[in-house]
Amino acid sequence: MSNATLNRRQFITAALGITGVLGLAACGSTTSAGSSAPSSPDASSASASSFDGSFVLGFDQDFPPYGYVGDDGSYTGFDIDLAKAVCDREGWTLVPTPISWSAKDTLLNSGQITCIWNGFTIESRKDGYAFTDPYMENRQVVVVPASSDVRQLSDLSGKNVITQADSAALDVLSEGGSQEELGKSFGNLQTIDNYNTAFMMLESGQVDAIAIDYPVAVFNIGDKTADFRILDENLNSEHFGVGFAKTDEGMQLAKTVEADLQALDSEGTVKELCEKYADQGVSYDLWCLPKA
Repeated sequence: MSNATLNRRQFITAALGITGVLGLAACGSTTSAGSSAPSSPDASSASASSFDGSFVLGFDQDFPPYGYVGDDGSYTGFDIDLAKAVCDREGWTLVPTPISWSAKDTLLNSGQITCIWNGFTIESRKDGYAFTDPYMENRQVVVVPASSDVRQLSDLSGKNVITQADSAALDVLSEGGSQEELGKSFGNLQTIDNYNTAFMMLESGQVDAIAIDYPVAVFNIGDKTADFRILDENLNSEHFGVGFAKTDEGMQLAKTVEADLQALDSEGTVKELCEKYADQGVSYDLWCLPKA
């Protein structure tokens, strides 16, 4: 690690009023293969203004390729790998913590998690969080059975469509969203906790279509390209950021993480991670945060 990195970390340590960050163990030990699920911090001992170098990353463990449970039982994903690289630079300890997506705001504002970093859409949420600048562009798409007569978005009129609760796709299709009128045309727009179940419902014919993030769709379809099809017409284009509590500390942490992501891009780490998850729909062409 360069002296410049150490100086930056020392500055952040002073700015946040914390001690002992430089002596923390590297992140790698918390994300090794076969690691067990970490327990969530106790709310009674957590505070939204008490960051001590333990970087508690809140994520949906059913949201591949950004965050999910790997074949070896450990938490993995593009965003988790990015977070690990940031923690390695800062000397923070990464604690990947799966959360109920509907409880994310309560967990963040109570200090039980440090941030939300999981394909987290900035649009429509700008006022509620201290965000980094956007680092990745994303698309909202619609998945249908390969045999479906739905070829374009207008064909969804009268159809039963499902999406994840409190998701960007739901925001787009709901009142005030860019595709509000399309959503109103559906026979039914229902929500569910995770996309794994949504795909099972689509396969069994319980629903006609899924509104979903493009990389998540690619991951879930996998080698079943003969069974599922992504419509060519997108629902929306959006951007991902890392969301912190809207406090002085949260804003400072957001700027630190943003600077680290820019540095990691300049070093080539971001491109390597994009290539690692390329077969799951992650593309370096969609990375939008300028280099350091």
